[in-house]
Amino acid sequence: MPRVGEIESALFEIAPESCAQEWDNVGLLVGKRGQEVKKVLVSLDITEAVVAEANRWQADLIVAHHPVIFHGQKHMTDRDASGRLLLQLAESHLSAICMHTNLDIAEGGVNDTLAEWLSLRDFYQLEETGVIRVGMLDAPMTLEDFVKKVSRALGCNGVRYADAGRRVHRVGVGGGACGEFEDAVIRAGCDTFVTADLSYHQFLEAEGKGINLVDAGHFPTEDPICGELAAYLQTRFPQLRVMKSAVHREVIQYFVEGE
Repeated sequence: MPRVGEIESALFEIAPESCAQEWDNVGLLVGKRGQEVKKVLVSLDITEAVVAEANRWQADLIVAHHPVIFHGQKHMTDRDASGRLLLQLAESHLSAICMHTNLDIAEGGVNDTLAEWLSLRDFYQLEETGVIRVGMLDAPMTLEDFVKKVSRALGCNGVRYADAGRRVHRVGVGGGACGEFEDAVIRAGCDTFVTADLSYHQFLEAEGKGINLVDAGHFPTEDPICGELAAYLQTRFPQLRVMKSAVHREVIQYFVEGE
């Protein structure tokens, strides 16, 4: 059976460590490289519910997108949520490998997958950003129809959007919080930008800037990569049992008056 270090190396083959941002924390974050692995659970985040799921399934390793150790963790105690989570991983002998901004940038990674799920063709990486993909729909459509398409394709609980009065044809996409690249998307000639975590002022100014904004949520725009990771690991290591988390899902809920 493969060992944790071999699986980490295989993941770095498709999402090189060198591609990660300087502030990021990627690779093996919890566990021993020599640990033998029989079962891998793949999840966007590592939460207490995901750890419990891994334990029920008797997994040896969790592969996630978001780092389980990120904001300068100073201790590992049961006094706070992050400490409890790390203790649970250690006490369960669960290793954790996280592929974050390197997987955002990588070919076939988060953003290529998002573009594919939204049926964009001829998409390419917007070089000045590294992460944004720009592509075309087969035919222009109304923003209302496109928002429905995005919601259904990604399984969104709700979609926030701003209408700049343009039909949707040339689309920029960025999984997760990519609002900082809005101006680059506009310079690329896009009429629509799909991402997450956009601010009120970005929505307020969208019409004046001439860009339709579609905020489909952080989880929905990034979670599709988890299935791709699971498939890659299963192909790369046929002797493994690999499963995508069934318990981890969108945590943001929406209430709409009248529904």
